Amino acid sequence: MQFKVKSTLTVLAAAALLVACGKKEEAAPAAPAAAPAAAPAADAGAVVKIGHVGPTSGAIAHLGKDNENGARLAIEELNAAGVMIDGKKVTLELIAEDDAADPKQGTAVAQKLVDSKVAGVIGHLNSGTTIPASKIYSDAGIPQVSPSATNPKYTRQGFKTTFRVVADDTQLGGTLGKYAVGTLKGKSIAVIDDRTAYGQGVAEEFAKAVEAAGGKVVAKEFTTDKATDFNSILTTIKGKKPDVVFFGGMDAVAGPMLKQMKSLGIKAKFMGGDGICSSELVKLGGDAIADDQVFCAEAGGVEGEAKAGMEEFKTKFKAKFNADVQVYAPYVYDSVKLMVAAMVKANSSDPAKYLPELAKTDYKGVTGPIMFDEKGDIKNGALTLKTVRAGKLETLAVIR
Repeated sequence: MQFKVKSTLTVLAAAALLVACGKKEEAAPAAPAAAPAAAPAADAGAVVKIGHVGPTSGAIAHLGKDNENGARLAIEELNAAGVMIDGKKVTLELIAEDDAADPKQGTAVAQKLVDSKVAGVIGHLNSGTTIPASKIYSDAGIPQVSPSATNPKYTRQGFKTTFRVVADDTQLGGTLGKYAVGTLKGKSIAVIDDRTAYGQGVAEEFAKAVEAAGGKVVAKEFTTDKATDFNSILTTIKGKKPDVVFFGGMDAVAGPMLKQMKSLGIKAKFMGGDGICSSELVKLGGDAIADDQVFCAEAGGVEGEAKAGMEEFKTKFKAKFNADVQVYAPYVYDSVKLMVAAMVKANSSDPAKYLPELAKTDYKGVTGPIMFDEKGDIKNGALTLKTVRAGKLETLAVIR
């Protein structure tokens, strides 16, 4: 404590000395020549910082990078078109951070973004990082739009700064549970989750819906989001002879799990939420995935005329990043654009001033129409049911 006081006094003394030196220099002939140097900065226009957070390192870095690229594409397009806020042209700057899908790192980078004075945040990707970070943004009054966190708790904390552009686990898990019993005719169902906020949340909603539809949950097992060996829990599950195995977690774990299911001779249908609904799952599962064996639901979806806009987005994305869209990039893209649209409407990038406009959003994006309810959840959110056929994800239906 004494050291800090001494350091502070030293800094203050140094500052005072600099001020004193400055006063002497004002009278010097060279001082007036320095004034014009500030002019170019004033002419450059205001910079509006928008934060993005996702796991760009670790097992699901492919999903985090997918998200970040969606944000970069939106920012690039907006800057190219020119954004006017309160009659003045502004430049948008993306401040991208990596939370590694870790809650502690997630809160650390959230505070870093607050300290950087961002006008808003798009993210995080996982519910487990999004929920703890949301309090930091709320305390700072900074709006946060998640493009992918589905745990219901995120928007049920009473914060006015939280929004999401996808359906939550109640709808996601509930729809999959009914589908498992009603369409796939599953009578005995095993449930596995990865102990994350997302994995547990969607698995619990799935299990509830299965039982409500008349199905029976014969096994409940859990693993972690970093596990690679599932033989023990899969052997237990095999003994229960399930028709369907549901996994609440991400594709990085689901792929190896499918391979081990095949090696153990488990021929049950495999289901999961949007965390496994990616092209990466098909690569990771390889020949362990038979046609119509894997079923998943993406927490969003387009239909009708909106399909053309989504296809155009995917083409632009591929041309820009030489990569196919994984899952959430279009939702990030829309999130950035609707946040900036709210700033334009409010004539301000001040969070306190544009937040009311964000809450009243009525935006038509590449993912479809986006409006928020009183909690910040998307109204009439869509789900896209998919399966894997011939090594590719295919859409079965869009449900609202």
